[in-house]
Amino acid sequence: MKTLLFLLGSFSLSAQAGGFHDFKVNRITGESEALSKYKGKVLLVVNTASRCGYTSQYQGLQALQEKYGARGFQVLGFPSNDFGGQEPGTAKEIKNFCETKYKVSFPLFEKGVVSGSHKQPLYAWLVSNEPGAKKDSVSEVSWNFEKFLVSKEGKVLSRFRSSKSPESEDVVQAVESALK
Repeated sequence: MKTLLFLLGSFSLSAQAGGFHDFKVNRITGESEALSKYKGKVLLVVNTASRCGYTSQYQGLQALQEKYGARGFQVLGFPSNDFGGQEPGTAKEIKNFCETKYKVSFPLFEKGVVSGSHKQPLYAWLVSNEPGAKKDSVSEVSWNFEKFLVSKEGKVLSRFRSSKSPESEDVVQAVESALK
């Protein structure tokens, strides 16, 4: 079997295994982190922005983290400036904003592209592996605060659009079901 390596900026994936836990990404502070660290946890992967109408969802994401973290749940935040230039800050500014204004304790990763032909490999994988994804037609992330629920085994279970609050019944039920 051939092994291919996809690289874009600070994100990489070995296509041999081709799963969520095979990615390596950089934390917002610059340290590399293997997503294999999260095997066995239910994850909510969210593209975030500090100047968006949905920015207050940080509060709901943090509430989910606090409520379910001890049960094996983890929010992972991926800042992006793709939509309306709503995440213009530096890594330090983004981190400070999230920690100061919303008391975010969940991991934040480097700002990156989540939509279009130059999207980071993790997001290319997420949109092409969401339930119902068709090989010939990938549904792009269309705005800030789209949420992907990933199983303990690294399978995309659900996708929630920006308008779906982290505290909505749909999201909470999906998280609770995945934690069982």
